[in-house]
Amino acid sequence: MLRDFGGPEVLRLESVEVPAPGPGELRIRQTAVGVNFHDCYVRSGLYRTLPLPGAPGIEAAGIVEAVGPDVTGFAPGDRIGYVTGAYGAYASHRVLPAAIALRLPDGMDDRLAASVLLKGLTAEMLLRQVHRVEAGQTILVHAAAGGVGRILCQWAAHLGATVIGTAGSAAKAEVARASGCAHVVLYREQDFVAEVKRITGGRGVDAAYDSVGRDTFDGSLECLAMRGHLVNFGQASGPVPPFQVQRLAAKSNSLTRPILFHYIAERAALERMAAALFAVLGSGAVRAEPGATLPLAEAPRAHHLLESRQAEAPLVLLPQE
Repeated sequence: MLRDFGGPEVLRLESVEVPAPGPGELRIRQTAVGVNFHDCYVRSGLYRTLPLPGAPGIEAAGIVEAVGPDVTGFAPGDRIGYVTGAYGAYASHRVLPAAIALRLPDGMDDRLAASVLLKGLTAEMLLRQVHRVEAGQTILVHAAAGGVGRILCQWAAHLGATVIGTAGSAAKAEVARASGCAHVVLYREQDFVAEVKRITGGRGVDAAYDSVGRDTFDGSLECLAMRGHLVNFGQASGPVPPFQVQRLAAKSNSLTRPILFHYIAERAALERMAAALFAVLGSGAVRAEPGATLPLAEAPRAHHLLESRQAEAPLVLLPQE
């Protein structure tokens, strides 16, 4: 539970009553809870989107315990996963709108579901909707060895794109290459703009996927080809300063700042995007790790590991009975 904004230590384990599900709701016993940077931003107060007191967390997997009135398509015992902008995932049990629950494929580990749904649905949105990547295109992906980056690069390569990734170390460069990057730029040692121009023969890239924000935005824009598309979907280095839209006119470029929850707000869209994600995972075209596990009570430690960049794999919290 989060009662005040601050460091990881403000997260406290508390006991609360979980009600029976109402109309359109499911009561679930959670088996695995994903940990994301978004959770850290909420806990610190950078994002003031969770009314306090409240439980953070935006993705998890679990088992349906009870079904509320008017719910169809789900029954007690079903394995489900979900992503939610309403928070509350850091819990052992919860009530959840049935409209956001996704039935998990047979054979998908709950730990994998809890750590891949947010990242995988984000990758589907970026590659198939925000900018539709096609065979023969060349794209730039910042933080290619990160959680979203690894899925994004694999999926783009599977679609036939040439992927240029950026990474901060030789070890991360190897991860990026293993994730489908044809070229990797060590941005701490190399000018990524100059390298992209060299790799593309001066043409630039069809799309740049930038989750870094302030530190890379101008360079990403410079890397675009004629009519190229800059997709800013994060701000790990801070928010992008005010932007003069006429800068896009030099090469008829476009700029998008997508939010996943706007793309999955309709049930049909959520199901379609999840089906595409489950298909590439099931085929092996995209590989993802189940994640390293910690007890739910150790959520503060999970946040510390994530923020200090000590987490080498996705982190998953396991609720205790």
